Amino acid sequence: MKPKNGGAASERRLLSRRILLLCFASFFLGMLITDRFGSVPGPVVVQHRLHDREELQSVSEKFVARPKPAEDRDIMGEVSKTHEAIQYLEKSIDTLQMELAAKRSSNELHGESAGGISTQRKRAFVVIGINTAFSSRKRRDSVRETWMPQGEKLKKLEEEKGIIIRFTIGHSATSNNVLDKAIDAEDKIHHDFLRLDHVEGYHKLSAKTKIFFSTAVALWDADFYVKVDDDVHLNIGMLIATLGRHKLKPRVYIGCMKSGPVLADKNAKYHEPEFWKFGEDGNKYFRHATGQIYAISKDLATYISINQPILHKYANEDVSLGAWFIGLDVEHIDDRDMCCGTPPDCEWKAQAGSVCVASFDWKCSGVCNPVERLKYVHSRCSEGQDAIWSASF
Repeated sequence: MKPKNGGAASERRLLSRRILLLCFASFFLGMLITDRFGSVPGPVVVQHRLHDREELQSVSEKFVARPKPAEDRDIMGEVSKTHEAIQYLEKSIDTLQMELAAKRSSNELHGESAGGISTQRKRAFVVIGINTAFSSRKRRDSVRETWMPQGEKLKKLEEEKGIIIRFTIGHSATSNNVLDKAIDAEDKIHHDFLRLDHVEGYHKLSAKTKIFFSTAVALWDADFYVKVDDDVHLNIGMLIATLGRHKLKPRVYIGCMKSGPVLADKNAKYHEPEFWKFGEDGNKYFRHATGQIYAISKDLATYISINQPILHKYANEDVSLGAWFIGLDVEHIDDRDMCCGTPPDCEWKAQAGSVCVASFDWKCSGVCNPVERLKYVHSRCSEGQDAIWSASF
């Protein structure tokens, strides 16, 4: 057996070790707490704090360097000026492109003169195309005897006023036809036709409209181009005055605006085969000018000339024209003086001091029985012989 005092010594040594371990554990725990929460930071903590101070100083400097409200306004002013300059350049480019296309159309129509110099377009204020047909000789004579100047007066009107007036007609389906020969003979007498590269036909009016504007743009550099039917009474002086009020506008479409119903019935006079494109039954067409008379500005006529091959033709000519301008930045001018009724309507307006631009009967889509009645309408609703010469634009 071991002595008792040896066991007591062993217990004391074990207790001493435990106390020593407890001291070391307390020391290391104290170090850990001090490193995390103490006031004496280690090297890593100091580095993080220096980085935080640098970020704070950078943010402060950025805040101080921010433009003041006055400086913001200056910057916005410069941005606005730059935007306006870009818009002006875009408009200039569009204008140049249109002029180039018109020049190209003129060259294609006339060819080039000797020496490779292309034919120069004539400057004009307005080109008025009177839509006519082979069978309308008597209508044309009625127009010549009423509102359309003849001979030297017609020539003087072009030279002094820049007003071009022509009957517009294409050709027959067969070459050297008797109908074409009759028009040639009539033109030799009056010199008032604009022949179009177009086969005449009632259901081809939309195509004829495109070709008229394209041909007119190729021949004349005008501010406006007007289409009017040969059974409508026109006061040219009032037309010129009306156009003059819109001369400074770049893209205007002037006429009596309407939105008629889309006719799906095949038996209807103005049946639209593509009625389904306009939505459900009972829908109306988009806004467009009635086909008896309308005017468009140079940019729009040039647009038609440039895009003629891809402009879609609907059944009705006036609808087609309106469709070509959908999506463009065009100002639609609804002028009810361009669709007055025949006497007593236009007569009453004339007596009240508001002479009509054009007069016709809605029920006939023109003056009813124009060969017999156009002279009567002219006698009651004419602006007078001198009005056209005193009109200013």
